[in-house]
Amino acid sequence: MAQFNESDARRRLADNGQEHVFQFWNCLNDEGRTVLLGQIATIDFPLMNRLIDDWVRHEPAPETFRSIEPVPTIPIPDPARADAKAAWDAGEEALRAGRVGLLLVAGGQGTRLGFNGPKGAYPIGPITGKSLFAFHAEKIKGLQRRYGCVLPWYIMVSATNHAATEAFFRENGFFGLNEADIRFFEQRMVPCVDESGRFMLEGPGCLAMNPNGHGGTIPAVVENGIAQDARNRGVDTLSYFQVDNWAVQVGDPFFIGYHVQRKAEMSSKVHRKNSAREAVGVHCICDGEYRTIEYSELDIYPQLLETAEDGSLLHFAGNPAIHILDVGFIERVCSVYDRFPWHRAHKKIPCVDEAGALIKPATPNGYKFETFIFDALRFIEHEPVALEMNRVGHYTPIKQFDGANSVQAARAAMRAYWGGWLEAAGARVPRDASGAVTIDIEISPEFALWQGDFVKRAAGMAFPEDGAIAIAADGAFVAP
Repeated sequence: MAQFNESDARRRLADNGQEHVFQFWNCLNDEGRTVLLGQIATIDFPLMNRLIDDWVRHEPAPETFRSIEPVPTIPIPDPARADAKAAWDAGEEALRAGRVGLLLVAGGQGTRLGFNGPKGAYPIGPITGKSLFAFHAEKIKGLQRRYGCVLPWYIMVSATNHAATEAFFRENGFFGLNEADIRFFEQRMVPCVDESGRFMLEGPGCLAMNPNGHGGTIPAVVENGIAQDARNRGVDTLSYFQVDNWAVQVGDPFFIGYHVQRKAEMSSKVHRKNSAREAVGVHCICDGEYRTIEYSELDIYPQLLETAEDGSLLHFAGNPAIHILDVGFIERVCSVYDRFPWHRAHKKIPCVDEAGALIKPATPNGYKFETFIFDALRFIEHEPVALEMNRVGHYTPIKQFDGANSVQAARAAMRAYWGGWLEAAGARVPRDASGAVTIDIEISPEFALWQGDFVKRAAGMAFPEDGAIAIAADGAFVAP
């Protein structure tokens, strides 16, 4: 195949009205020119022209629906319920049979956390400094030991953090997992555009680009051979989660069981919203089609704010971004990905001016385009599976250091979740007047995945009377 060269790039840019991208070409060295050519070669110009026309040159009207109904949900599993017991058994059977793989979205940086590195490398453990990646890896090891299976771990990264993520795994010995069972793969990048639709440059020889969103998982799984790798292993079910949620129950037998029993194509976990305007998407049925509507669109669809006579929300099913996807479903949606919806975000995007000087804008100056994985739900052809879950021990995303959805909130959730485990095992756990646990607690998921397992394995342990408690994979106490 002929190499993509300067003349190819100039012609492609000229054909699409983006010639300014080459304005600093004569100032670039060979390495800089190679980088810029490489970026231009990856651009899907027909797609970008459509996005610019639809989202920049015109203001699209919001979708309208004749009806928006609450999505039917499966209540939080109670093992005493026959359906939950059957789902658990079916999920365990799928795990033992090697049908399950894990699909992690980890393309972000820890910038908002004040951390220089991939977000998954953030030291979330309050006592040990254990990273988000390490917590997820220990869950995988615990599941593999319990079910005698191999859970291939597919990790989607971005061009901005791919090298650093792989290096972090190598530095940590792949967290004790088999390197051959971990695959890193990149999602596509798309150019940022200014308010007139021109591609933006973050440097004289570098386009400003952003990952194409977690909806980019769909083509990335197919294009990078992940779907084929899964098929080669006998895996047909992928448990999808995002790196910033330390608490996610990866490979949850209840969730897997409901999914496989109902022959679902894509299943979702949901949580009850704390308030009508909580900043999470809402699962619902729009004109008979499964959708998740973003919280930023609540005023467009005010029926999503309606309450019942008792004051409870009618549309309570919040979106924690936890799904199960069949490999065949991913392949099918990828084949019609040109129909997949895109979203626009007005952002402050650092860029260079006409003289090549860096500008760090104080207000939004351009647009980023991205896709969302939950938009794949509109392509399902079977009844939706939406499983309710508790938040504590399942969902504590980390978007910032303090406040809502933060490091501090996640550590408080750790104290509440694992504090209950310790008390169930007979330990004395100090609490304040409001009932909140007052000591930091860490329990390795490799030691115990669930409270029942912990109580059995912790039998006879002498817990410290006061101070922080950290329990390692082998059951040893870790000094703060």
